[in-house]
Amino acid sequence: MTDLQRPDCVALDAADPLAPLREQFVLPDGVIYLDGNSLGALPRATASRVQTVVADEWGQGLIRSWNTAGWIDLPQQVGNKIARLVGAAPDELVVTDSTSINLYKVLSAALTIARADAPQRRVIVSERENFPTDLYIAQSLAAQHGCQLELVEQGRAVDRLRDDVAVLLLTQVNYRSGALYDMAAVTAAAHAAGALTIWDLAHSAGALPIDLNGAQADFAIGCGYKYLNGGPGAPAFVWVHARHVNRVPQPLAGWHGHAAPFVFTPDYQPAAGIARYLCGTPTLLSLAALDCGVDSVLAAEPLGGMQALRRKSVALSDLFIRLVDARLHAHPLAVATPRDARQRGSQVALRFDGDGYAVVQALIDRGVIGDFRAGDKTRGDADLLRFGFTPLYLRHVDVFDAVQTLREVLDSGVWRDARSARKGAVT
Repeated sequence: MTDLQRPDCVALDAADPLAPLREQFVLPDGVIYLDGNSLGALPRATASRVQTVVADEWGQGLIRSWNTAGWIDLPQQVGNKIARLVGAAPDELVVTDSTSINLYKVLSAALTIARADAPQRRVIVSERENFPTDLYIAQSLAAQHGCQLELVEQGRAVDRLRDDVAVLLLTQVNYRSGALYDMAAVTAAAHAAGALTIWDLAHSAGALPIDLNGAQADFAIGCGYKYLNGGPGAPAFVWVHARHVNRVPQPLAGWHGHAAPFVFTPDYQPAAGIARYLCGTPTLLSLAALDCGVDSVLAAEPLGGMQALRRKSVALSDLFIRLVDARLHAHPLAVATPRDARQRGSQVALRFDGDGYAVVQALIDRGVIGDFRAGDKTRGDADLLRFGFTPLYLRHVDVFDAVQTLREVLDSGVWRDARSARKGAVT
């Protein structure tokens, strides 16, 4: 496999049963898009759908469209579609708000439940390299609940589980390294220690098979704009296991989470089930876009669904790693992502001994879009070059060409140009 050539990749694509799914997306000519783990590509159906909502449902239907166009039901309808991708039952998952806000809701609920059962449990455990917004929300809630947040190194969270831990908060796929947790095994370990689990699915929903109920997870959140292709700022989703969902109200008691929002009573009564995790008025334009994005993933169901997408994702990332090993060994790169596909998500990170940002910018200038995460220089960490592999639209030949372009960038040293080092507001 290490001597694979470009015609071999073209042949693999010709035999790929998922290849027709690529036609669902708007993909610019001359661009290889390896950043779907940050922002998914645009489905072709999205623009016309949003235009219909704007011109017809809003423009002509006006406020009537809450009923006539079914606006009021869209958070649950899209939620039920996402539920099919993450192992949730119908009406257990709802689309609402952002990932950060949904984490605030479920972490507050989890702490309330855990400490009601065992008041001595005052610790939230997470990873030092968890996505920062998760840590910021956890810091805030720890202070509010008289608890503390303890951060451990990646892969060591289970080791910290003792009788003072209330909640274990983890992202299923680490946003930096791409390392994948065994949700069922980690959840079982947490439950054996008396702790509840919260899973952030931002880097796994739509990218790999997930079975929340099968894993007996407690709470889960996730975003809509990565592998679900919902567009920038797409609303997020929240799931709560049936054994917990009605035990406590969530802390953001907005009117759409009320048992009867249009009765307009002055006192709050939480809705039954996952609807209580709604808050304010749904964002209809972005919900419509997310609906199209989720449909683009569900289009794989007749072709094998998430299992088939996962097989292709693994094939693409395996190919990338093998080509990096074979063609870039002369450069200061190392694979930071687990080589065992069972232990990684749908991305590969490369450690780079140099200015990783400049390398990624040089790649982008040449039509290969990946991204960069800075290393912690106080700890001697190298920069990371991150590459996402979305099997809905990525081809084997794209992987080959991307590695070839990375080799040209490194061989030529063009990444050292001042232009490549110039940073924008978003890095």
